[in-house]
Amino acid sequence: MLGTILLIVLILLLIGALPTWPHSRAWGYGPTGGLGVVLIVVIVLLIAGVI
Repeated sequence: MLGTILLIVLILLLIGALPTWPHSRAWGYGPTGGLGVVLIVVIVLLIAGVI
């Protein structure tokens, strides 16, 4: 249950960090890349059954 909620929150954060908004265009892909790494780690932990 906790893993599913965490996965949904991370996906929403990943979508929100996309540099498509006028105030975030100068950020580049740093926030998206960082959240993408966290999302991959969480998915691997979910598949492994740790979470």
